[in-house]
Amino acid sequence: MADQKEQFRALVCNALTQYKKEKGIEGDMNFDAVRVETPPKPEMGDIGVPLFAFAKAFRMAPPVIAKDVASIILASLSDAKAFTSVAAVGPYVNARLNKASSSADTLRTIFEQKDSYGSTLADGTKPLAGRKVMVEYSSPNTNKPLHLGHLRNDALGESVSRILHKAGADVFRTIIVNNRGIHICKSMLAYKLFHEKNGDTPQSLGMKGDHFVGQCYVEFDRYLNGEKDKPETAHPEAQTMAEEMLVKWEEGDAEVRALWKKMNDWTLDGVKETYKRTGVGFDKYYFESDTYLLGKEVIEEGLAKGIFFKAEDGSVRIDVSDAVGKGRDGKAQQKVLLRKDGTSVYITQDIGTAVKRHEDWPYNQMVYVVANEQNYHFKVLFYILRKMGYDWTDKLHHLSYG
Repeated sequence: MADQKEQFRALVCNALTQYKKEKGIEGDMNFDAVRVETPPKPEMGDIGVPLFAFAKAFRMAPPVIAKDVASIILASLSDAKAFTSVAAVGPYVNARLNKASSSADTLRTIFEQKDSYGSTLADGTKPLAGRKVMVEYSSPNTNKPLHLGHLRNDALGESVSRILHKAGADVFRTIIVNNRGIHICKSMLAYKLFHEKNGDTPQSLGMKGDHFVGQCYVEFDRYLNGEKDKPETAHPEAQTMAEEMLVKWEEGDAEVRALWKKMNDWTLDGVKETYKRTGVGFDKYYFESDTYLLGKEVIEEGLAKGIFFKAEDGSVRIDVSDAVGKGRDGKAQQKVLLRKDGTSVYITQDIGTAVKRHEDWPYNQMVYVVANEQNYHFKVLFYILRKMGYDWTDKLHHLSYG
């Protein structure tokens, strides 16, 4: 459509020049004021040019100028196959595009320009040249394989990255791998209970690594809750066992860490195989196990500054009412940042990851491609980072989708 806009602008400029001669007006005319716009209503046309700026030069009302200019253009319309009609609509000269002609021209241009098509503005420049944009997407968990939601997110994140790159941006694709936490320990506990004795591995069972670890996660849930309508088969103590394993992990217990690494490697091998098959790639992998400690440091700093507070149960929290509003009961909304036992929660690592990324690759903009179920999470995350005084918080953008 850019070509048609430029062509229509040229028609209007030529018509104004002819009209100027007919009216005997001397001196130069500023054609910078000729701007092609989209009419507010479809029935008015596809594109249009307002002529308010020329009322003083012609000493005439803009609707009169528009009517005469449209007549001049109509006289040469046979030479302008890109348009099916040109008409004055008040102070505007509007036109309807010849869809068949414009489509053919567009296809011809695509075939001529090939991969470079759509990457430049009308003047040949790239709109995002010189800008550094970091994009995060996918965010797999190392306790299960990717699901359809991940694949949709991958497609969106990869598309956004390619569009930004096409527009001239220096794009840095990143991924945060959620490879620690209570959900990971649940799969680990199931492995110890049901597979460790037999020395089971994905290879020995003929399974993809992420599928095997995902099976362990399902086995934990079945063990915890028991069979349907058979409460006597439940093992509620399994939840406590998983929580104790998480504490040991954070304490650096050698046995727990060894099992964690082995199962993480299995899952990542499977996930990367899926990425390869779907054409998705990343410039840098970030791991929650590496960034959560930095997040805890930030929280300790915020606690010392009085930005966060310690609740009666020993957990560290922040009042986020200014970011998300008060609860339905009118009370302040609080976000837990560290559990009462000192272990971290999901947002802990997100805080650390945000800080680490900006240190690693200072950007003009950071785009989180994450579904709208996480709208609350990102409002809180950005609020916390802003309260901590990080001046790059305004460069963060949550690209939400439903």
